[in-house]
Amino acid sequence: MHIVFITAGGAGMFCGSCMHDNTWARALQSAGAEVSLLPTYTPIRVDEADASDRQVYLGGVNVYLDSASSLWRKIPRGMKRLLDARWLIRLATKFSVSNNAGDLGDLALDMLAGPDGPHRDSFTELAKHVAALKPDAVIFSNALLSGALPALRKVYAGPLACVLQGDDLFLDMLPDKYRDQAVAAMSRNAAEFDRFFTHTRFYRDYISRYLSLDADRFELIPLGIDFAPHTGRPRPIEHQAGTVGYFARIAPEKGLHHLVDAMCLLQERLPDVKLRVGGYLGSAYRKYFREASRAAALGTNFEYVGSPATVDEKAAFYQSIDVLSVPTEFLEPKGLYVLEALANGVPVVQPRHGSFPEIIEKTGGGLLVEPKNAEALANGLFELLTDDVRRMKLAETGHERVRSEYSLELMAQRTLELFRSISNS
Repeated sequence: MHIVFITAGGAGMFCGSCMHDNTWARALQSAGAEVSLLPTYTPIRVDEADASDRQVYLGGVNVYLDSASSLWRKIPRGMKRLLDARWLIRLATKFSVSNNAGDLGDLALDMLAGPDGPHRDSFTELAKHVAALKPDAVIFSNALLSGALPALRKVYAGPLACVLQGDDLFLDMLPDKYRDQAVAAMSRNAAEFDRFFTHTRFYRDYISRYLSLDADRFELIPLGIDFAPHTGRPRPIEHQAGTVGYFARIAPEKGLHHLVDAMCLLQERLPDVKLRVGGYLGSAYRKYFREASRAAALGTNFEYVGSPATVDEKAAFYQSIDVLSVPTEFLEPKGLYVLEALANGVPVVQPRHGSFPEIIEKTGGGLLVEPKNAEALANGLFELLTDDVRRMKLAETGHERVRSEYSLELMAQRTLELFRSISNS
């Protein structure tokens, strides 16, 4: 089976969705499928072997200019393709092009307009390339790319699926005057998909209501991670008061400020407790991070390690902490950092919302606390840092079950089964 996977680059940052798309593609290849992973907007950035095509489709520079200038849209597509070079897109996203949803309202509506918008030629080019690959199935990594569907349906009649894994977060960040229009356009476009995939029951129920989609068209595919580099195992606390870790993109919706507030309370009971923070920090959130860092008041017991460049460095980070917490404000649709922590023998304390209750139910690897409640989070962290028997039990259970519930093999097998079923229906 040949599967074309159309993913969206993260504008130079480590993006959880495109990183998981890359892992998913590699898992399908290992299962015997042929996979073409096509990046859109920007090249993807991953900390493992990059499985994506070298050509970028709907290149971010051209997408921006096509939306901004009617004169630019008149230039022949063959000439504009020069701006889709990977190095040039990387340079542009580093210095000028924003990936902040609040700045992208008009562009989002243009993308969702499909053949009636300014990106018709780019959609046609993508559709022709996909058709030339003669795939047995096509997966879109998000519904924001659904403007390409009309052009694709003209040249491809096979199964089309869309993975919904955080589209609401982008939409909710749009200014009000754009959000309702974008949701309506996305819902209309989505009618062309044969199936929708989500990784949790929670997000299936949530996003089907959000986009007014029939829940019967949704299928669950488990998350999967590559366990090979995650060699950590449950171990007793070595540092006197223990080390709490945070590993995620640094932005308000990921909740670092909630963890800082909890750490301040925890420090009153455990003066030597440490906090290690890792994850991508973009220029838009440097002020936010500075303020959170100052509020931590942990002195030398606070450390920001940056964004590890390789998966081995990321695994080493997990192996340096005793408990992980990423207390998100938004309703997390995935939570890969929870799986990665458990794979290294590190239990978690997470808010009781989003996909976290489902993951903790399946793995038994952590505690759930009231969301956006610093005292509740501090109490959960205190419990695990002062009761090593309890912490080790959760760590050992999570370490075992994450491997049986979230393997690459299960993810690939379920994907192939679903596409065979769709093809035969």
